[in-house]
Amino acid sequence: MFKKLKTKNPKATQNLGKKLAQSFLASAHSNNGALVIALEGDLGGGKTTFVQGFAKGLGIEEKILSPTFVILKKFSIPKSASVAGHKFKTFYHIDCYRLGNPKDILDLGFNEIISNPENIVIIEWANKIKKILPKETTILKFEFVDEKTRKIVLN
Repeated sequence: MFKKLKTKNPKATQNLGKKLAQSFLASAHSNNGALVIALEGDLGGGKTTFVQGFAKGLGIEEKILSPTFVILKKFSIPKSASVAGHKFKTFYHIDCYRLGNPKDILDLGFNEIISNPENIVIIEWANKIKKILPKETTILKFEFVDEKTRKIVLN
């Protein structure tokens, strides 16, 4: 898997998300809990664009918008997703931008969501709840290079 990558436009950022989703579906995720991916970066940095591609890679047809005001959206991962035999059933898209207190996310069933190994969870603005993220969380940092180019760093 990449450590550092640049995308030259939104389409390339979406394609990266799609490829990463497909690689996660194909991998043997052996955690006891959900697959959790934390996205960090400035406003307009490409996080939601990445999530749109990631959802496509999971076979999700619905339009993906940032859940800034509702905080959490839930989607079913179709059994017909590109990788046969994957164990994931539900995709959660969480946006912590408007959270006043990290503990507010717990009121939405966060612990139950991240405890279920059939879930994939992507969290935008994850730095706001960093202290309650699972230890095994994959962190992607999105950085502006110029108007269209983004540097994406995997930690």
